[in-house]
Amino acid sequence: MTVRDDKKQWRLQLRAGRRAQPRELRAARGCALVRAVVRLADEHAAGRPVCAYMPVGTEPAWAAGLDALRAAGHEVLLPIVPVLPGPLDWACYEGPDSLGPGPIGLREPTGTRLGVEAVARARLVLVPGLAVDRSGVRLGQGAGYYDMTLSLAAPDAFLVVVLNDEELVESLPGEPHDHRVHAALLADAGLVALG
Repeated sequence: MTVRDDKKQWRLQLRAGRRAQPRELRAARGCALVRAVVRLADEHAAGRPVCAYMPVGTEPAWAAGLDALRAAGHEVLLPIVPVLPGPLDWACYEGPDSLGPGPIGLREPTGTRLGVEAVARARLVLVPGLAVDRSGVRLGQGAGYYDMTLSLAAPDAFLVVVLNDEELVESLPGEPHDHRVHAALLADAGLVALG
């Protein structure tokens, strides 16, 4: 089995696990993650923007954290998926009314685009994923946007994947282009250092 085949199997299992998660558990975990995201930004953003994302589908439901971050005084940047595969563009999140439909089922900011280099301004980058292992290998959805984007982050940026607790695993298949993250933010376990 190739690494890509192995990743495909992991993705199938993880997506099934997310779909099977009871709605009540998902909501409770989402509330815990909202509080944790604000604490994390207060500790690590240091007056610089927080790059985040709008959770969709079965991803951990912490979307209320975007408004909580703004209420706490943080500038929040959200990704814009490019037309052609490449690093993500970014724009300021100004509240739910500032979002419009984007490709691949995402909601994106409709304001001024800041360019792919905007991620380099952030001290904290919150990243989606399906799982992460103890060494920091993150398994995403497979399009590669974040692997291309994270290579543009500042050297001192804190890269954190937001997951359900059971999605932190001992080992995942990795490839040379997979960009490792520094920590996982989990609803029950909180912040777990990786690597």
